Amino acid sequence: MRMSGFMAAMILIGLGASGCSVSRTDAGAYAKADDNDLTGSIARPAKDAPPTETDLAFARNAASDVLSMGDKDASQHWENPETGARGSVTPIAQSYAAEDGRKCRDFLASYVNGSTESWLQGAGCQSSHGRWEIHTLKPWRR
Repeated sequence: MRMSGFMAAMILIGLGASGCSVSRTDAGAYAKADDNDLTGSIARPAKDAPPTETDLAFARNAASDVLSMGDKDASQHWENPETGARGSVTPIAQSYAAEDGRKCRDFLASYVNGSTESWLQGAGCQSSHGRWEIHTLKPWRR
């Protein structure tokens, strides 16, 4: 598959997994608080920060779940309620046999937090117990 076709497919997958918004007349009741209105001892992460370890843990869990499904067109949403980061994980290739004989598969994960939008690439392999273990998850290099 040519790179432009691959990019178009990834954009379509991201758009399809992003959801819809609903316009409501009672928007004031659901207005988001300003950063100045926040209280408590836990600081909110910066909106343009790279993924935190907890963000990556949510993405890894979603990757393990979607790889377990085995569907070629599956995608799994994830969200970290602590940081507001979210995204989806989509397998991008058929499974393959690793050198140690385990069944493995590559995937892409989207990452959105505030105005930060990026992609992560990863791979997971099926353990002897049948659970998919994610062994790499890093920024996607084009």
